[in-house]
Amino acid sequence: MPRRKTSIKKTRSDSKKHLQNVKIKQTLKKTIKKFQGLVTAKNLDEAKKMLASVFSQLDKAAKKRTIHPATADRRKSRLMKHLSKGA
Repeated sequence: MPRRKTSIKKTRSDSKKHLQNVKIKQTLKKTIKKFQGLVTAKNLDEAKKMLASVFSQLDKAAKKRTIHPATADRRKSRLMKHLSKGA
């Protein structure tokens, strides 16, 4: 356990940030899975509508540095490929 005041505060803030990052990643994974499910079920109209929200969540996560910006770009590219193959 940390002994100094600053170390205690840092540990507390780190755990809060960790919980926020985990929540962001979980919601991101859920929406991506839902999108991929729509594409596999050939429900392309709804998938195209959902694509904007998936992109928005990826960009927000990259902006908050929860995920790396290049990772967000790569995932967006792969999701677009997945959608175009499903069409």
